Amino acid sequence: MSDQRWATFDCYGTLIDWMSGIRDMLSELWPERDAELLLGAYHEIEPEVQRGRAIPYRQVLNEALDRLARREGLHLEEDDRAALADSLPAWPPFPEVPRALAAMRERGWSLAILSNTDPDMLDASLSLIGVPVDLRVTAAEAGSYKPAHGHWDRFFEETKAARARHAHVAASLFHDIAPCADLGLTAVWINRLGERSDLPRAAELPNLGDLPETLDRLVPG
Repeated sequence: MSDQRWATFDCYGTLIDWMSGIRDMLSELWPERDAELLLGAYHEIEPEVQRGRAIPYRQVLNEALDRLARREGLHLEEDDRAALADSLPAWPPFPEVPRALAAMRERGWSLAILSNTDPDMLDASLSLIGVPVDLRVTAAEAGSYKPAHGHWDRFFEETKAARARHAHVAASLFHDIAPCADLGLTAVWINRLGERSDLPRAAELPNLGDLPETLDRLVPG
C-alpha cells in the first residue's frame, strides 16, 4: 500500500464548476442584482457558516443563502431557501475533468475526493464526472469543514498512504492550499481565476488538462 500513488482532490471549484452553479442560481433568484457581486458576498459568508460546526452541507447552503439575503436586503421566499442545495446535483464538471481523471487511472493513480459536502450530493457530482474514485471523504466523515485538517487525517488513516507518494489537487487557496502548506503536503494549485499567492505549492496549473503529466513528474511511478 505504501508504494501506491494517491491523488486527492477537492471537488467543488476544482472538478465541478461551483462558482457558475452558485452564480446562475443567484441570478435566477435576484435577476435585478449583479450576480458577480452577490457571488463575492456569498463566498465570504459560507466559511462563516461552516466554521467550527459539523452540520450537513445542505444546511450550510440554506443558512448561507438566507444570510446573504438578509445582508444584502433581498427578499427570499421560504420555498427558495433550499434553491442552492437543490441545484447542486446538476452543477456540471469542467470540460477537461473526465478525461484528466481517466488518464490518471490509466497511469496507475488511486483517486480520492476530500470534499466539504454531503455524501449524496458528492455522489451526484461524481456520477456527472463519470470516472470512478477509490475513496471519498466528506465533511460528514471528517467531522469538520476544510480548512480544518480532518479530511486529510481521515484520508491517511483509511489508506495508510505514504506522504511522499501523495499529492493534493485543488483550486481553493483558503480551503486546500493553505492547509496543505501547514501539513507539509505536496499540493497542485488549479488556478482557474488567474489569482496570485505566495502560498507554497509544488505546481500551478490553469486547469486539469496537463495534470496527469504534472503529477507523474512530482511522484514518479
